[in-house]
Amino acid sequence: MSYETILTHVEEHVATLTLNRPAAMNALNRQMMLEVSEVMQNWDQDESIRAIIITGSDKAFAAGADIKEMQSVEYLDALQGDFLGEWECIANSSKPTIAAVAGYALGGGCEVAMMCDFILAADNARFGQPEVRIGTLPGLGGTQRLTRLVGKSKAMDMCLTGRMMDAEEAERAGLVSRIVPQAELLDEARKAALQIASFSATAVQLARESVDAALTTTLDQGLHLERRSFFSLFGTEDQREGMQAFIDKRTPDFKR
Repeated sequence: MSYETILTHVEEHVATLTLNRPAAMNALNRQMMLEVSEVMQNWDQDESIRAIIITGSDKAFAAGADIKEMQSVEYLDALQGDFLGEWECIANSSKPTIAAVAGYALGGGCEVAMMCDFILAADNARFGQPEVRIGTLPGLGGTQRLTRLVGKSKAMDMCLTGRMMDAEEAERAGLVSRIVPQAELLDEARKAALQIASFSATAVQLARESVDAALTTTLDQGLHLERRSFFSLFGTEDQREGMQAFIDKRTPDFKR
């Protein structure tokens, strides 16, 4: 199926979603949100897909939301329609997600990247939450996910001044997992996605849930969840296969 604002590709259990509004630096608009939501829901139901890459262009992952489209939105319309809420389909995906970010990831672009499980940044990546410059504030998680990832002081700096951070600062702050040369970004993202896809999907799912719980629970609650999830995997065929393969010094053949 073809879309107006995105490109999709599926190969070897890895799905790639490319934001594709080059004339607008991949600015996020409603059409893109609806198309992304549809694709993510379809991929969630496709058992052959085991990892997802979300990316943009070399110049821009997404340079924010479409201001021309947002300008006319009224308060009650935003409230009653849960304006922008469908973007949460990325954070709510049942599949592991990797953001491969080159160029600008600003405002909503930065927020969409943070919805993914982790971010790989090209050496030309630039991150920012500049909403204060146009009289508003982040509305897709910029005050919440950014603070959890980089801490209060850095998040306040970004949200109150609207400045950008480069890839090196973003890595130091904990926003991105690693930096790769721009020309190698998609290859590295694909390698990571294929590695994830090669493992037990059940183990990957429970590992994601346990890591996410660390951001929303107490330490005791998180440790309890982690231990219960660890125990539960001992009831799976993949756990037995993985450990036997390790003993046999061979590659495991995971089923689920």
